[in-house]
Amino acid sequence: MTDSVAILGSTGSVGASTLEVIRLNPDRYQVNALAASSNTQLMLEQCIEFRPARVVMVDQAAAIRLRTMLTAHGLEIDVQSGAGSLESLITPASNTVVCAIVGAAGLSSTLAAVRAGARVLIANKEPLVMLGQYIMDLARRHEAEILPLDSEHNAIFQCLPGGWQQTLGARGGKERYGIRRLILTGSGGPFRTFDLEQLEHVTPEQACAHPNWKMGRKISVDSATMMNKGLELIEACGLFGLNEQDIDIVIHPQSVVHSMVEYVDGSILAQISNPDMKVPIANALGWPQRVDSGAESLNLFTAGRFDFEPPDYDKFSALKLARDAAKSGGTAPALLNAANEVAVQAFLNGEITFTRITQLVAETMDKIPITSDINLATALEADRAARQFCAALASLDCKLVL
Repeated sequence: MTDSVAILGSTGSVGASTLEVIRLNPDRYQVNALAASSNTQLMLEQCIEFRPARVVMVDQAAAIRLRTMLTAHGLEIDVQSGAGSLESLITPASNTVVCAIVGAAGLSSTLAAVRAGARVLIANKEPLVMLGQYIMDLARRHEAEILPLDSEHNAIFQCLPGGWQQTLGARGGKERYGIRRLILTGSGGPFRTFDLEQLEHVTPEQACAHPNWKMGRKISVDSATMMNKGLELIEACGLFGLNEQDIDIVIHPQSVVHSMVEYVDGSILAQISNPDMKVPIANALGWPQRVDSGAESLNLFTAGRFDFEPPDYDKFSALKLARDAAKSGGTAPALLNAANEVAVQAFLNGEITFTRITQLVAETMDKIPITSDINLATALEADRAARQFCAALASLDCKLVL
C-alpha cells in the first residue's frame, strides 16, 4: 500500500531530506501536496520530479511566478497562495503530513493535520512548544498519530517501550514503563568552548556555521545560543507527557548519540547514528517498520570516542529561561518562543549583538504576564504580545547603536 504524503515546508532542509527518503522508496510513498514560502525554482524542480496534485506558495508573487513556470513545462498543478491556504492542503488524500514550516507560521496547518486524524510528522518545534499538551490531547480525540522528526525526540521515541510509543503525550507512562529520566543530547553548538567575552563579538555568519548539522539560519542561531535545546526540553514535556525535572540535558560534541532513555533498573538505551536528518525522517515515515534512509552507516572505528559534559547554564542562559518556562507552564513557553524568534531575526539583521538575544527574551518574559489557561487563543495572544514587546526592545537597541 502506498502512503500519500503532504510536505509543508518542502524547500527547507527537512522537506528536501524527506523527499530524498521518498525518492529511495518510490513504491511506498507518493507525494500528493507540497508547500513552501517563496523558493519558486526549487519548488518547480520538485513539481517536475514528484508531480504533486496541489502546491501552496505562501508568498502570492511567488505563486504567480510558479504558475507561469509550471505552464511553460506543460504541468497542470493547482497552485494556491497565502498562509491560510496551507490548511487547504490537509485533506484525506494525504494520510501522512510532514510539518516542517519554521516558526509560529506552521501552527495552524499542524493543528489542521491533527484534526484530520492524519499521521503527523512534526519537525517544527513551535506547535509542541506553544501548545504541547493541548496538541497531544487533540491528537487522541481525533485519533491522529504524532511522530517526532527532531533527531533528539525521534531518538527518545525509538528507545521507548512499544506501549508508550502508541500513547505519546499520555501522563503516567514514566511510572508504568519504569522510566527514570530522558536524556536530551546536544552538540553545544559552534561556541561551546567560547567564553563570555568571545560571545560578545559573534557574527551571524559564525552563528550559522554549525559544526555537525546543516540547518537553516534561524535554527542554527538557536543551536548557537542553545535555545534550541531549551525548546526541545519544552517540546519533550508535551510530547512524552513528562515534567521538566524528568528530562536532563547533556552536551555531546560528536552528535552521534542523539538522545537516551534511562530506566529504573539502571539501563540506558541510546539511539546512535551519523548526524543526518534522513535517519529520523525514515524512521517516522516507515514506523513501525524500517525503510532505507540513504544515510551513511556509522563507522564505529572512525567515530572514535563519545564525550559527554554538563551544559553551562551561566554562559548559555537560554537553557535556564526554557526550564523556567517549562516549570511555569501556561503561556510561558509561547512567550519564550515568540520573543526568541524576534530576537534571533534582529541578530541576523545586524540590529543586536549575539548575547542580547537571550537578554531580550528574558526581559520580555519578565514583563508580560503568564496566563495559566492554555489553548489556541491564549497561545496566539501570548505570541502576539511577546513579538510586539520584543520587537520594540530590539528597535530601541538598534537606535542606540546608530
